[in-house]
Amino acid sequence: MAYVIAEPCIDVMDQSCVAVCPVDCIHFEQGVDRMLSIDPDECIDCGACEPECPVNAIYPEDSLPAEMAAYAGVNARWFKDRAAARATVDEWKPRA
Repeated sequence: MAYVIAEPCIDVMDQSCVAVCPVDCIHFEQGVDRMLSIDPDECIDCGACEPECPVNAIYPEDSLPAEMAAYAGVNARWFKDRAAARATVDEWKPRA
């Protein structure tokens, strides 16, 4: 996986990153998801999304802060088991 969306995106979901992604690899389901996810199989490691994020939630995988490293797994899991990824997000950051 080239880029990862981490905790600062939860409940913010600014879509500036989606607008600049040249391969449309950033996904979510409106009204269901609490954060965006980057498809590790589609991402081309261009970096266009990172500077667009107003809450600094996007990182190259090898630069993820240690406390956010597990978000790489959540991003990838969303594309195989959305319910499990959503449950993990809810567990890590319960709804207010």
